Amino acid sequence: MEIALGLLVLVAVVCAGSALGRKLNVSVPLLLVLAGVAGSFLPFVPPIDLNPELVLVGLLPPLLYAAALRTSLFDFGSNRRAIGLLSVGYVIFGTITVGYVVWWLFPEIPLAAAIALGAVVAPPDAVAATAIARKVGMPRRIVTILEGESLVNDATALVCLRAAIAAIAGSVSAAGIAGGFLLAAGGGLVVGLAAAYVLTQLRKRIRNVAINTSTSLMAPFVAYLPAEAIHASGVLAVVVTGLVMGTKAPSMPNGAARLSQRSNWNTVQFLLENSVFLLIGLQVRTIIDGVQDDSLGAARIWAGCAVILLAVLLLRPVWVFPATYLPRLIPSVRRNDPAPPWQFAAIVSWAGMRGVVTLAAVLVLPADLEHRSVLILAAMVVVAGTLTLQGFTLPPLVRLLRVRGPDPREDALNQASLMQLATAAGVERLQEMRTDNDPPEVVAMLKRRTQERGLAAWERLGRPTSEAATPSQRYAQLRLAMLEAERAKVLELRSGGQYAHEVLSEVLDRLDVEESMLDASLDELDASGGGGGEGIARPGGVCGHLESAADPQVPPDPYCAGCALEGTTTVHLRMCLDCGNVGCCDSSPGNHASRHFGSTGHPVMRSIEPGENWRWCYEDDLLG
Repeated sequence: MEIALGLLVLVAVVCAGSALGRKLNVSVPLLLVLAGVAGSFLPFVPPIDLNPELVLVGLLPPLLYAAALRTSLFDFGSNRRAIGLLSVGYVIFGTITVGYVVWWLFPEIPLAAAIALGAVVAPPDAVAATAIARKVGMPRRIVTILEGESLVNDATALVCLRAAIAAIAGSVSAAGIAGGFLLAAGGGLVVGLAAAYVLTQLRKRIRNVAINTSTSLMAPFVAYLPAEAIHASGVLAVVVTGLVMGTKAPSMPNGAARLSQRSNWNTVQFLLENSVFLLIGLQVRTIIDGVQDDSLGAARIWAGCAVILLAVLLLRPVWVFPATYLPRLIPSVRRNDPAPPWQFAAIVSWAGMRGVVTLAAVLVLPADLEHRSVLILAAMVVVAGTLTLQGFTLPPLVRLLRVRGPDPREDALNQASLMQLATAAGVERLQEMRTDNDPPEVVAMLKRRTQERGLAAWERLGRPTSEAATPSQRYAQLRLAMLEAERAKVLELRSGGQYAHEVLSEVLDRLDVEESMLDASLDELDASGGGGGEGIARPGGVCGHLESAADPQVPPDPYCAGCALEGTTTVHLRMCLDCGNVGCCDSSPGNHASRHFGSTGHPVMRSIEPGENWRWCYEDDLLG
């Protein structure tokens, strides 16, 4: 009963803290850590003993798998040098350097134990890094590097920790350490690839959504446990499986299973990720009480922990700046990958928050190790210090350095272009498959619905929603109102007992699926309500028409003459760059911009909506 009550309170606090953090625009992870610290000192909150097995086996694999599913394997590969230098090079550098700092501060602690602490505090935490990075809104390349580092560095750190613990017992050699690294890396890679292959083949053949989703939830443990059984890196196996499965998932059959997997993993990640931060805070009182009677003395212990924290903070930029710029002294590297601005390296240097893996790993140290409680306290100080100092100051640092994240307007523009290409491919396939026996109204409906979905992406680039609802947005609003009435009628009939429960459930499920799709489209439209499309994006390349097009002056009060003549509504305005003719977009009933191209052959038009200067070539279907 106590365990059930504790889990209930944990989930309730996580949900309440997450809602409060979002409402106050405060970092949710940091808010939950502070809530945990406060809770640890409340008299009615029992001491929480963090079981390292629970974290390293129960929490870490699903958290890493969820993060890996969201990480692009292609982006990971294109940044592999930076990720490798951080996840392997920096961890080894930090392990050895921090170890010697600890040994210098506390000579009473064996060097092997000091290096074990270095391995524990060396890797930034996957959960902390991704949570803060998403909150801050960093450039995509920085986020990719930080996520890639945090996915792999735990494997390096745990191998270093194993070697250090073996050295404490006096049974380690240089050859043994090298062999351990090779086994961990090679075995983890092989097991991860094998697990991904087996799971992919299984999920391709499982049509039942519940079974398919359950197989997905098993994936991190299917990779982790066999790898650990052969003394390879279970963490690396999980990451490899997640990266491969995340890449393969969109091309696998059964869209309902893909939606179910995404929804379930979002929930799992939310609960585990935020519970981890709460658990970090709840450890504070127990860890502090554990050093009260240590022979090293309270003042010396706390001063030493502060120096260790300072060393952790300083060592990261000491490694990151040379690792960023020294490889680019090689001409071939510099030519293929120009040096980023120094601001990027500064942000990566300061984005080194440690998390619950650090606390869990330090508890693996032998129970009879002298001054073990001091090492645990040092790990806790590093976790609390990095989360607090770096977590609170990273957003102001990003703003101070004027480093901007992805432009949502450019993203919306690229999304519209990509949707245009996808829509064209779908319509082309429809033309290939249609037969003379197909009802014309069915073909027309398919074509219309496909094109409307593509047009909705272009509508998001236009006027703010406060001025006028676009056709797609108005459709979603009206359809949601209709669905509400339909659901109310079904529920009314349910209370009368005229229909079987299974029949009613099937109808309600269909209404829910449609409503969820409409909710998503409305959220996207609302999120991009401030206009869009500033700047030039070239997702499909360039063409001679775009490069040679003139740029005539926009009329002071532009309007679509065709709409005025025909009495139709204008949604967005476009202008021909050959003759300056102003017409309406394809979401407008008149389609006068496209009709102008059809009648004159003038290939390039541009948007003349406020804040937009993108162009479109009708001839080559390219955005510029």
